[in-house]
Amino acid sequence: MAVQEMMPTWVGATAKQIARAVRRGDTSATQVVADHLEHVARADRDVAAFRAVRGGEAIVEAEKVDEQDDLANLPLAGVPVAIKENTAVAGLPTWNGSEAVRTPVAETDHEVVRRLRGAGAIILGATRMPELGLFATTDDGTAVTRNPWRPDRTPGGSSGGAAAAVASGMVPIAQGNDGLGSVRIPAACCGLVGLKPGRGVVPCQLPADDWFGLAEHGILATTVADAAVGFAVLAGRRPEKLVPPERLRVAVSLRSPVAGVRPDPPNRDAVAAGARLLAAAGHDTVSVDPVYSTSLGIRGIATWLACATRAVEEAGVDRSGLQRRSRRHVALGAWAQRRGLVREQDRVAWRERSIAFFADHSVDLLLTPALASVPPPAVAWSRRSWQANLLACIRYAPYAAPWNVAGLPALVVPVGLRPDGLPVGVQLVGPPGSELLLLGVAGQFELAAPWQRHAPGFPRVPTRTS
Repeated sequence: MAVQEMMPTWVGATAKQIARAVRRGDTSATQVVADHLEHVARADRDVAAFRAVRGGEAIVEAEKVDEQDDLANLPLAGVPVAIKENTAVAGLPTWNGSEAVRTPVAETDHEVVRRLRGAGAIILGATRMPELGLFATTDDGTAVTRNPWRPDRTPGGSSGGAAAAVASGMVPIAQGNDGLGSVRIPAACCGLVGLKPGRGVVPCQLPADDWFGLAEHGILATTVADAAVGFAVLAGRRPEKLVPPERLRVAVSLRSPVAGVRPDPPNRDAVAAGARLLAAAGHDTVSVDPVYSTSLGIRGIATWLACATRAVEEAGVDRSGLQRRSRRHVALGAWAQRRGLVREQDRVAWRERSIAFFADHSVDLLLTPALASVPPPAVAWSRRSWQANLLACIRYAPYAAPWNVAGLPALVVPVGLRPDGLPVGVQLVGPPGSELLLLGVAGQFELAAPWQRHAPGFPRVPTRTS
């Protein structure tokens, strides 16, 4: 091992540890960013999490943070953060996972990026996603993004690059966005905490009217505390100390939203483990299934199809430049719109029914599997047919999408490992405004059953913390 690799580093530290050390003057933002850039240069050759790394720019921005007289009000002082490549970062193109839909260099930051910078975070780079964010695997024409836990498996999607970057220690937290599970699915694949806030809590400003209201910006992190401070910054709030919730009543369900798709034994065991953790924390659990209708599935898929159609229309690009699977997706979306299958009243009805679920059954939260089966292989899914992509995604990740349609907050938290060594998690869903409650319960999980924060073999260097 080289002498340089034996030197202590801030790689692997949590966002809260880094920010506290920078605020106290125990280290500098410049040192923290330099450590992480060095790790990215080594690790990303194998993982392919980043579309672009802002090396020199990030160092300059870190130096500006170090020059500030008052760091006390910066909750993310000096913390390296990754941004998903469909979210505008000034000075970078917005790739959208697609050469065809790539937009020119952005002149201004997206509002969530502006808020992260305002909190003292340093934008390390843009992370990869599938074309238009349509699928739950991550690859593009230049690379296949790999799961740091097992490089032969996908890190999920569409925020797969973000999850891979966090799970490998390249950044302590990352921004992603979640249209049908695109934060929570990668979190489950990579053993992370992944929070999708409820509708309207964080400014979205994504194409197709925020995916017809389905999409939200969220946070991926290795700890609940980091997820909480990241969420607070995105929501424009002051970070709050999480308070362990008192006795709750939690519905537990294994029912799949997709007929014929059932959770495999490791995912069923994960839900059982989650229920035991809830009971150990003093909460009550009850077996109650949400009523997922066939209409919800059909119209949910129709809306997903139409999101791509609208996004391509808004971008004014020629469909012929899209990947084969995306061209088919856009064509089907146009058909669904012509047939009147994409209707706001259907989404409103499901939202109302979902909110009523909690009141009707006198429950505070819902616990479900995060995934149904093992993440698919890390291969060039962009070269495969639309049908192959659809079936792969539905078979392994059916549980997230209904809560986007409903606009409810939802969170994934790790609860252990599968027999094959990949992490396994559970999903917690709550009524509107329950983001802090979800984080509080996740914190109880973390306290009772701490998880391995990074994939085996990462971050490959000793960690310096304060």
